Amino acid sequence: MTSSGNDFPVAPRPSGRLIDARLHLLDRQLFDADDAPVGIVDDLDIDIPMDVDIAGSVPAPLVTGILTGQVLATRIFGGRPPRAKLQAVPWRLITKIGTVVQLSAHAQDFDSLWLEHWLRDHIIRRIPGGRRAAQ
Repeated sequence: MTSSGNDFPVAPRPSGRLIDARLHLLDRQLFDADDAPVGIVDDLDIDIPMDVDIAGSVPAPLVTGILTGQVLATRIFGGRPPRAKLQAVPWRLITKIGTVVQLSAHAQDFDSLWLEHWLRDHIIRRIPGGRRAAQ
């Protein structure tokens, strides 16, 4: 199928919602199913297909998940965090993308909060008044 007046084929329309990863995903806060913050989107997990279909075209890359973790040091000093420090959140757990990224899982399902829990249990609780919830 060609467009009117030229010999270029009409580009196929993608199905679903088209989002800009830099604008709609990266650095967005992640909230769990209970609306508790669990981290921020630090990077994307992308699957790049290497097979060629019958028509000779390569399928588009597919976002399979988002990566979150403790990357404050690399944000301040530069560089990239080691992949081992990032936790992959499968794309199927994302329920809504807006001003925040909403997940269907609960906070306790994520290992990315271990540092926050360790600080709470070993440091904050030792501070006078640290055992009470903020009013």
